[in-house]
Amino acid sequence: MRSLTVWQPWASLIMIGAKHHEFRGKSYRLYMNAPQVGERIVIQAGARPVRPKEVEDLLARLDAEANGTAELSGRTCLDVDKARALLLKVRAAHKYRLLPTGMALGTVVLGQPILACDLFRMNVADSDRSNFNWAWPLSDIRHFEPPIEMRGYQGFFNVNVPEVA
Repeated sequence: MRSLTVWQPWASLIMIGAKHHEFRGKSYRLYMNAPQVGERIVIQAGARPVRPKEVEDLLARLDAEANGTAELSGRTCLDVDKARALLLKVRAAHKYRLLPTGMALGTVVLGQPILACDLFRMNVADSDRSNFNWAWPLSDIRHFEPPIEMRGYQGFFNVNVPEVA
C-alpha cells in the first residue's frame, strides 16, 4: 500500500474528519510512485514535532471563521468545530506532545485531484505554507488501533500494513 507523510497536527485533523483535502503544490498524479484515483493510502504522521505557533495560528483562524470575521485569504477549509476541539486539546497538552509522530495513523481514499481555486472559488490554506495549488480529496477514513510506528519519506512510498476494517 502507498503511504504519504503529513505533518502534525494536519495528519490527526485528517483522521478525525476535520480536514477533507490535502493541499500540495501539484496533483498527486504527477508524483513518482503515484496512487490511482480512488486508491486507499496510509496517512503517516511525520516525526516533526507539533509547532505551537502553527496550532495558535490555526486556532486564531478557526475562531475568526466561527465568528464570521475571517478574511477570505484566512479561511482554513477545516471543519471548524472538529478542528478546534482537537487543537484546544493539543494546546492544553504538556509541550504539545499529545499527537502521535512517526506513526501510521490509518488509511483514506484519494479522490480526483482538483485545482484549489476551482474547488473553493477563493483563496484558502490550512497552513502558512504557500504551496497549496492542488486539493487532494480524502474520504473513507479508517484508523489503525493503535497507530503503527513507521518512518516517513517525501512523496509516496510503499509500506506493508494490515488491512483496516
